[in-house]
Amino acid sequence: MSGRTDPAGAASTAVVIVNWERADLTIRAARAVLDDPSSAAEVVVVDNGSSDDSVRALRAALTDATVVERADNGGFAAGANAGIRASDAEVVVLLNNDAAPAPGFVAALRDHLAHAGPEVAAVTGRIVLAGRWTRLPAGSRPAPDQRTLRDHAGRSWTPSPDGDVRLNSTGVLVDRDGNGADRDWFAPADHAADVDVFGFSGGASALRRVALDDVGLLDESLFMYYEDTEYAWRLRRRGWRVEHAADAVVEHDHSASSGVQSDLFVFRNARNRVLVALWHAPWPTVLRAVARTLVRGLRGLASTADRREARLVLAALADVAGHLPRHLAHRLAEDRRASVPRRAVDPGA
Repeated sequence: MSGRTDPAGAASTAVVIVNWERADLTIRAARAVLDDPSSAAEVVVVDNGSSDDSVRALRAALTDATVVERADNGGFAAGANAGIRASDAEVVVLLNNDAAPAPGFVAALRDHLAHAGPEVAAVTGRIVLAGRWTRLPAGSRPAPDQRTLRDHAGRSWTPSPDGDVRLNSTGVLVDRDGNGADRDWFAPADHAADVDVFGFSGGASALRRVALDDVGLLDESLFMYYEDTEYAWRLRRRGWRVEHAADAVVEHDHSASSGVQSDLFVFRNARNRVLVALWHAPWPTVLRAVARTLVRGLRGLASTADRREARLVLAALADVAGHLPRHLAHRLAEDRRASVPRRAVDPGA
Protein backbone atom coordinates (compact mmCIF):
# COMPACT_ATOMS: atom_id res chain seq x y z
CA MET A 1 0.00 0.00 0.00
CA SER A 2 1.13 3.57 -0.60
CA GLY A 3 2.23 5.92 2.15
CA ARG A 4 3.60 3.35 4.62
CA THR A 5 7.23 3.46 5.79
CA ASP A 6 7.21 1.68 9.12
CA PRO A 7 9.99 2.48 11.58
CA ALA A 8 12.14 -0.51 12.48
CA GLY A 9 10.25 -2.74 14.90
CA ALA A 10 7.03 -0.68 14.79
CA ALA A 11 3.70 -2.25 13.96
CA SER A 12 2.51 -1.54 10.42
CA THR A 13 -0.23 1.08 10.59
CA ALA A 14 -3.11 2.23 8.39
CA VAL A 15 -5.22 5.34 8.96
CA VAL A 16 -8.80 5.04 7.68
CA ILE A 17 -10.80 8.21 6.92
CA VAL A 18 -14.37 8.12 5.59
CA ASN A 19 -15.60 10.86 3.27
CA TRP A 20 -19.11 11.80 2.22
CA GLU A 21 -19.35 14.97 0.15
CA ARG A 22 -16.81 16.86 2.28
CA ALA A 23 -13.60 16.35 0.35
CA ASP A 24 -12.21 19.59 1.77
CA LEU A 25 -12.34 18.27 5.33
CA THR A 26 -11.12 14.83 4.33
CA ILE A 27 -8.13 16.16 2.41
CA ARG A 28 -7.15 18.32 5.38
CA ALA A 29 -7.27 15.37 7.77
CA ALA A 30 -5.43 13.02 5.40
CA ARG A 31 -2.71 15.54 4.58
CA ALA A 32 -2.07 16.13 8.29
CA VAL A 33 -1.26 12.43 8.64
CA LEU A 34 0.66 12.06 5.39
CA ASP A 35 2.79 15.15 6.03
CA ASP A 36 3.72 14.08 9.57
CA PRO A 37 6.96 12.03 9.36
CA SER A 38 6.25 10.35 12.69
CA SER A 39 2.99 8.86 11.40
CA ALA A 40 4.76 6.27 9.24
CA ALA A 41 1.35 5.02 8.12
CA GLU A 42 -0.54 4.30 4.97
CA VAL A 43 -3.69 6.38 4.58
CA VAL A 44 -6.86 4.80 3.23
CA VAL A 45 -9.62 7.25 2.29
CA VAL A 46 -13.04 5.76 1.61
CA ASP A 47 -15.54 7.80 -0.37
CA ASN A 48 -18.95 6.68 0.81
CA GLY A 49 -20.99 7.11 -2.36
CA SER A 50 -20.66 10.88 -2.70
CA SER A 51 -22.80 12.43 -5.45
CA ASP A 52 -20.48 15.41 -5.90
CA ASP A 53 -16.93 15.47 -7.31
CA SER A 54 -15.35 14.16 -4.08
CA VAL A 55 -13.61 11.20 -5.69
CA ARG A 56 -11.92 13.35 -8.31
CA ALA A 57 -10.82 15.87 -5.68
CA LEU A 58 -9.53 13.16 -3.35
CA ARG A 59 -7.54 11.38 -6.06
CA ALA A 60 -6.03 14.67 -7.24
CA ALA A 61 -4.99 15.88 -3.78
CA LEU A 62 -4.04 12.55 -2.20
CA THR A 63 -1.83 10.82 -4.73
CA ASP A 64 0.16 9.30 -1.85
CA ALA A 65 -2.93 7.69 -0.29
CA THR A 66 -5.24 4.84 -1.26
CA VAL A 67 -8.69 6.06 -2.29
CA VAL A 68 -11.48 3.47 -2.11
CA GLU A 69 -14.69 4.33 -3.93
CA ARG A 70 -17.97 2.90 -2.64
CA ALA A 71 -21.02 2.92 -4.89
CA ASP A 72 -23.44 4.03 -2.18
CA ASN A 73 -23.53 5.66 1.23
CA GLY A 74 -23.72 2.79 3.69
CA GLY A 75 -22.99 4.97 6.70
CA PHE A 76 -19.83 5.39 8.74
CA ALA A 77 -19.54 1.73 9.69
CA ALA A 78 -19.68 0.53 6.07
CA GLY A 79 -17.13 3.12 5.02
CA ALA A 80 -14.77 2.31 7.88
CA ASN A 81 -15.08 -1.42 7.21
CA ALA A 82 -14.18 -0.89 3.55
CA GLY A 83 -11.05 0.94 4.66
CA ILE A 84 -10.13 -1.76 7.17
CA ARG A 85 -10.51 -4.44 4.50
CA ALA A 86 -8.32 -2.46 2.09
CA SER A 87 -5.29 -2.82 4.35
CA ASP A 88 -3.46 -5.65 6.10
CA ALA A 89 -1.81 -3.35 8.67
CA GLU A 90 -1.36 -4.64 12.22
CA VAL A 91 -2.79 -1.41 13.67
CA VAL A 92 -5.80 0.39 12.19
CA VAL A 93 -6.41 4.02 13.13
CA LEU A 94 -9.92 5.46 12.67
CA LEU A 95 -9.94 9.22 12.12
CA ASN A 96 -12.97 11.45 11.51
CA ASN A 97 -12.71 13.60 8.42
CA ASP A 98 -13.68 16.67 10.48
CA ALA A 99 -10.80 16.08 12.90
CA ALA A 100 -7.39 17.76 12.64
CA PRO A 101 -4.70 15.51 14.16
CA ALA A 102 -1.81 17.15 15.97
CA PRO A 103 1.74 16.12 15.02
CA GLY A 104 2.54 12.76 16.57
CA PHE A 105 -1.11 11.65 16.85
CA VAL A 106 -0.72 8.37 14.98
CA ALA A 107 2.66 7.61 16.55
CA ALA A 108 1.23 8.17 20.04
CA LEU A 109 -1.60 5.69 19.46
CA ARG A 110 0.75 3.10 17.97
CA ASP A 111 3.31 3.51 20.75
CA HIS A 112 0.63 3.20 23.42
CA LEU A 113 -0.53 -0.11 21.94
CA ALA A 114 3.07 -1.30 21.69
CA HIS A 115 3.57 -0.82 25.43
CA ALA A 116 0.09 -1.86 26.58
CA GLY A 117 -0.78 -5.34 27.73
CA PRO A 118 -1.88 -7.87 25.11
CA GLU A 119 -5.46 -7.67 26.41
CA VAL A 120 -5.75 -4.01 25.26
CA ALA A 121 -7.60 -4.10 21.95
CA ALA A 122 -7.97 -0.38 21.30
CA VAL A 123 -6.60 3.00 22.30
CA THR A 124 -8.72 6.14 22.14
CA GLY A 125 -7.14 9.55 21.67
CA ARG A 126 -7.75 12.93 23.29
CA ILE A 127 -10.27 14.86 21.20
CA VAL A 128 -10.30 18.62 21.77
CA LEU A 129 -13.18 20.81 20.59
CA ALA A 130 -12.17 23.27 17.90
CA GLY A 131 -12.05 26.90 19.00
CA ARG A 132 -12.68 28.38 22.43
CA TRP A 133 -15.89 28.12 24.41
CA THR A 134 -17.70 30.16 27.06
CA ARG A 135 -20.55 28.93 29.25
CA LEU A 136 -23.73 30.98 28.97
CA PRO A 137 -25.12 32.33 32.26
CA ALA A 138 -27.90 30.24 33.76
CA GLY A 139 -31.29 31.28 32.45
CA SER A 140 -29.94 33.19 29.44
CA ARG A 141 -31.07 32.28 25.94
CA PRO A 142 -28.67 32.27 22.98
CA ALA A 143 -29.38 34.41 19.94
CA PRO A 144 -31.25 32.57 17.14
CA ASP A 145 -28.12 32.35 14.97
CA GLN A 146 -25.73 31.65 17.86
CA ARG A 147 -24.11 28.21 17.83
CA THR A 148 -24.43 26.39 21.15
CA LEU A 149 -23.57 23.00 22.60
CA ARG A 150 -24.67 21.53 25.93
CA ASP A 151 -22.51 19.73 28.45
CA HIS A 152 -23.61 16.64 30.38
CA ALA A 153 -25.18 18.86 33.06
CA GLY A 154 -27.37 20.61 30.46
CA ARG A 155 -25.46 23.89 30.55
CA SER A 156 -25.08 25.77 27.26
CA TRP A 157 -21.72 26.77 25.78
CA THR A 158 -21.03 29.06 22.85
CA PRO A 159 -17.87 29.82 20.81
CA SER A 160 -16.00 32.86 22.11
CA PRO A 161 -12.48 34.21 21.47
CA ASP A 162 -12.22 34.89 25.21
CA GLY A 163 -13.27 31.37 26.18
CA ASP A 164 -11.35 28.24 27.10
CA VAL A 165 -10.26 25.20 25.14
CA ARG A 166 -12.50 22.29 26.08
CA LEU A 167 -12.52 18.54 25.58
CA ASN A 168 -14.78 16.66 23.20
CA SER A 169 -13.85 13.18 24.36
CA THR A 170 -11.35 10.96 26.14
CA GLY A 171 -13.30 7.83 25.26
CA VAL A 172 -16.85 6.53 25.51
CA LEU A 173 -18.88 5.85 28.65
CA VAL A 174 -22.22 4.03 29.02
CA ASP A 175 -24.60 4.98 31.85
CA ARG A 176 -27.18 2.87 33.67
CA ASP A 177 -29.83 3.77 31.05
CA GLY A 178 -27.68 2.46 28.19
CA ASN A 179 -26.86 5.96 27.02
CA GLY A 180 -23.43 6.27 25.40
CA ALA A 181 -21.59 9.53 26.01
CA ASP A 182 -18.23 11.15 25.40
CA ARG A 183 -16.18 10.95 28.57
CA ASP A 184 -15.00 14.37 29.82
CA TRP A 185 -17.27 16.27 27.40
CA PHE A 186 -16.57 19.99 27.96
CA ALA A 187 -13.99 19.32 30.68
CA PRO A 188 -10.89 21.57 30.57
CA ALA A 189 -8.49 20.54 27.81
CA ASP A 190 -5.77 19.61 30.33
CA HIS A 191 -8.08 17.41 32.43
CA ALA A 192 -6.29 14.30 33.73
CA ALA A 193 -8.34 11.33 32.49
CA ASP A 194 -8.03 7.74 33.69
CA VAL A 195 -6.23 5.44 31.29
CA ASP A 196 -8.92 2.76 31.49
CA VAL A 197 -12.17 3.60 29.71
CA PHE A 198 -15.22 1.60 28.62
CA GLY A 199 -14.96 2.30 24.89
CA PHE A 200 -13.08 4.12 22.16
CA SER A 201 -14.20 7.02 20.03
CA GLY A 202 -14.52 6.01 16.39
CA GLY A 203 -13.30 9.48 15.44
CA ALA A 204 -9.78 9.15 16.87
CA SER A 205 -8.65 5.70 17.90
CA ALA A 206 -6.48 2.72 17.04
CA LEU A 207 -7.38 -0.98 17.04
CA ARG A 208 -5.20 -4.05 16.92
CA ARG A 209 -5.74 -6.25 13.89
CA VAL A 210 -5.84 -9.32 16.15
CA ALA A 211 -8.82 -7.81 18.00
CA LEU A 212 -10.58 -7.02 14.74
CA ASP A 213 -10.01 -10.61 13.63
CA ASP A 214 -11.40 -11.89 16.93
CA VAL A 215 -14.48 -9.66 17.25
CA GLY A 216 -15.25 -8.78 13.64
CA LEU A 217 -15.84 -5.44 11.97
CA LEU A 218 -18.19 -2.55 12.83
CA ASP A 219 -21.92 -3.27 12.63
CA GLU A 220 -23.14 -1.72 9.38
CA SER A 221 -26.82 -2.02 10.28
CA LEU A 222 -26.36 0.92 12.69
CA PHE A 223 -25.47 3.13 9.69
CA MET A 224 -24.27 6.04 11.83
CA TYR A 225 -23.83 6.74 15.58
CA TYR A 226 -23.17 4.24 18.38
CA GLU A 227 -20.99 2.00 16.18
CA ASP A 228 -18.03 2.52 18.50
CA THR A 229 -20.14 1.95 21.63
CA GLU A 230 -21.57 -1.26 20.19
CA TYR A 231 -18.10 -2.44 19.24
CA ALA A 232 -16.80 -1.69 22.75
CA TRP A 233 -19.49 -3.97 24.18
CA ARG A 234 -18.35 -6.77 21.88
CA LEU A 235 -14.70 -6.22 22.80
CA ARG A 236 -15.45 -6.22 26.52
CA ARG A 237 -17.56 -9.38 26.29
CA ARG A 238 -14.63 -11.13 24.60
CA GLY A 239 -12.26 -10.11 27.42
CA TRP A 240 -10.54 -7.18 25.67
CA ARG A 241 -9.87 -3.77 27.23
CA VAL A 242 -9.73 -0.17 25.95
CA GLU A 243 -7.32 2.53 27.11
CA HIS A 244 -6.90 6.29 26.63
CA ALA A 245 -3.71 7.92 25.28
CA ALA A 246 -3.61 11.54 26.47
CA ASP A 247 -0.77 12.42 24.09
CA ALA A 248 -2.68 11.36 20.95
CA VAL A 249 -4.47 14.66 20.28
CA VAL A 250 -6.89 15.76 17.57
CA GLU A 251 -8.96 18.92 17.25
CA HIS A 252 -12.55 18.22 16.27
CA ASP A 253 -15.09 20.51 14.62
CA HIS A 254 -17.99 18.80 16.36
CA SER A 255 -20.56 17.39 13.90
CA ALA A 256 -19.29 19.45 10.98
CA SER A 257 -20.31 16.61 8.67
CA SER A 258 -23.87 15.90 9.82
CA GLY A 259 -24.98 18.32 12.54
CA VAL A 260 -26.32 17.49 15.99
CA GLN A 261 -29.85 18.76 15.27
CA SER A 262 -30.38 17.05 11.93
CA ASP A 263 -33.21 14.53 11.51
CA LEU A 264 -30.57 11.90 10.73
CA PHE A 265 -28.84 12.50 14.06
CA VAL A 266 -32.01 12.52 16.19
CA PHE A 267 -33.49 9.36 14.65
CA ARG A 268 -30.30 7.30 14.42
CA ASN A 269 -29.03 8.34 17.83
CA ALA A 270 -32.30 7.37 19.55
CA ARG A 271 -32.71 4.12 17.59
CA ASN A 272 -29.15 2.94 17.99
CA ARG A 273 -28.99 3.71 21.70
CA VAL A 274 -31.93 1.37 22.34
CA LEU A 275 -30.62 -1.24 19.90
CA VAL A 276 -27.15 -1.44 21.43
CA ALA A 277 -28.64 -1.84 24.89
CA LEU A 278 -31.02 -4.53 23.61
CA TRP A 279 -28.19 -6.46 21.96
CA HIS A 280 -25.69 -6.26 24.80
CA ALA A 281 -26.91 -4.94 28.16
CA PRO A 282 -28.67 -6.77 31.02
CA TRP A 283 -32.46 -6.53 30.95
CA PRO A 284 -32.77 -3.80 33.62
CA THR A 285 -30.59 -1.52 31.48
CA VAL A 286 -32.64 -2.36 28.38
CA LEU A 287 -35.89 -1.50 30.15
CA ARG A 288 -34.50 1.81 31.39
CA ALA A 289 -33.28 2.66 27.88
CA VAL A 290 -36.73 1.99 26.41
CA ALA A 291 -38.51 3.92 29.18
CA ARG A 292 -36.19 6.91 28.80
CA THR A 293 -36.79 7.03 25.05
CA LEU A 294 -40.56 6.68 25.40
CA VAL A 295 -40.81 9.41 28.04
CA ARG A 296 -38.62 11.72 25.97
CA GLY A 297 -40.88 11.26 22.96
CA LEU A 298 -44.16 11.69 24.83
CA ARG A 299 -42.96 14.78 26.66
CA GLY A 300 -41.82 16.28 23.38
CA LEU A 301 -45.25 15.85 21.82
CA ALA A 302 -46.67 18.08 24.55
CA SER A 303 -44.31 20.89 23.58
CA THR A 304 -44.82 22.77 20.33
CA ALA A 305 -41.10 23.50 20.04
CA ASP A 306 -40.06 19.85 20.43
CA ARG A 307 -42.66 18.01 18.34
CA ARG A 308 -40.42 17.37 15.34
CA GLU A 309 -37.76 15.80 17.53
CA ALA A 310 -40.36 13.89 19.55
CA ARG A 311 -41.84 12.29 16.43
CA LEU A 312 -38.38 11.20 15.31
CA VAL A 313 -37.62 9.68 18.72
CA LEU A 314 -40.91 7.77 18.80
CA ALA A 315 -40.34 6.64 15.21
CA ALA A 316 -36.96 5.28 16.27
CA LEU A 317 -38.55 3.32 19.10
CA ALA A 318 -41.23 1.99 16.75
CA ASP A 319 -38.52 0.89 14.31
CA VAL A 320 -36.86 -1.20 17.03
CA ALA A 321 -40.18 -2.69 18.13
CA GLY A 322 -41.11 -3.54 14.54
CA HIS A 323 -38.04 -5.76 14.18
CA LEU A 324 -37.95 -7.11 17.72
CA PRO A 325 -37.69 -10.85 16.85
CA ARG A 326 -34.60 -10.16 14.75
CA HIS A 327 -33.01 -8.09 17.50
CA LEU A 328 -33.71 -10.75 20.13
CA ALA A 329 -32.02 -13.31 17.87
CA HIS A 330 -29.05 -10.94 17.65
CA ARG A 331 -28.95 -10.79 21.46
CA LEU A 332 -28.81 -14.58 21.69
CA ALA A 333 -26.09 -14.74 19.05
CA GLU A 334 -23.98 -12.28 21.06
CA ASP A 335 -24.35 -14.51 24.12
CA ARG A 336 -23.02 -17.47 22.16
CA ARG A 337 -19.98 -15.51 20.95
CA ALA A 338 -19.17 -13.90 24.30
CA SER A 339 -16.79 -15.25 26.91
CA VAL A 340 -17.65 -12.65 29.61
CA PRO A 341 -21.16 -12.31 31.17
CA ARG A 342 -23.19 -9.19 30.47
CA ARG A 343 -23.28 -8.12 34.11
CA ALA A 344 -19.51 -8.29 34.36
CA VAL A 345 -19.29 -5.73 31.54
CA ASP A 346 -22.33 -3.49 32.22
CA PRO A 347 -21.02 -0.08 33.41
CA GLY A 348 -24.39 0.73 34.97
CA ALA A 349 -24.68 -2.42 37.05
